[in-house]
Amino acid sequence: MLWDDVPTLEGWGAGEGPRPTAQRRAGCTTARLKPRGDELGAPDATGTNGVTLGEYIKRVPATPANKSASSGAQLTCLYANTRSMGNKQEELETCVCLQGYDLIGITETWWDGSYDWSVGMEGYRLFRKDRQDRQGRQGGGIVLYINDHLECMELHLGKDEEPTESLWVRIKGSTGAVDIIVEVCYRPPDQGDRADEAPYRQIGAASRSQALVFMGDFNHPDICWRDNAAERKQSRKFLECVDENFLLQVIKEPTRRGAMLDLILTNKEGLIGDVKLKGSLGCSDDEMVEFRILRAARRARSKLTTLDFR
Repeated sequence: MLWDDVPTLEGWGAGEGPRPTAQRRAGCTTARLKPRGDELGAPDATGTNGVTLGEYIKRVPATPANKSASSGAQLTCLYANTRSMGNKQEELETCVCLQGYDLIGITETWWDGSYDWSVGMEGYRLFRKDRQDRQGRQGGGIVLYINDHLECMELHLGKDEEPTESLWVRIKGSTGAVDIIVEVCYRPPDQGDRADEAPYRQIGAASRSQALVFMGDFNHPDICWRDNAAERKQSRKFLECVDENFLLQVIKEPTRRGAMLDLILTNKEGLIGDVKLKGSLGCSDDEMVEFRILRAARRARSKLTTLDFR
């Protein structure tokens, strides 16, 4: 079956997605890291034993930007909440150059049109969504970088609803494997009940796909994932959405100051593996998360208890 012949989910449109206005070279011979002078308290760009990352790159064999570090049976992925990519782009490119990720999801880019010249990475296709409703609010913005060797297209869901900070992309499966739907999402901590409804409807529609991966900062610090419980009404509503759509949350450690704000969810057992926290990017206080998307998996089961009154 040709890629163009693969049907989309009902109600979804498929577009080519935005490409960067200009591409900065992110090859391993040009990527380097500088001290971050425009962020208060920025650390020096040094690694173990005082070796700079620029020097380290010369010593470590790197994966070319347009090559995958993984086999055809899995995709290597990175997720990060950066709290502004303004002074972290080169550090991200260095990390990507060393690891050869297939997919990179980022929340809180804080980008606007003035960054168009600098956001591209050679060897990667860019899907980007800046915060549309600024009204004096700082922050927001989400991005997906997907390796050029993967066939993919953006999915447009909920076009008639209020804009949400989410991106949906479908990645074509390798021979004999199903397509994978990937979402990156940022939920502001002050978002109201009504604004939460649109993302829940999108999740409900997407959960009908065979392989689904969500990543993002959902800002529900009061959720206890071990007990599947929460204190706040909005957080309990989110848990209901997770259970009703048979989703699994795979991060087991706090990602920001003892709280689990950043989440990775899937609708298939075994679809996501090798989940690791990788430290922060620049001065961000959120941990980066590295994981792999595997191809052989089973659909998740709901944790909701059904009572039999017969």
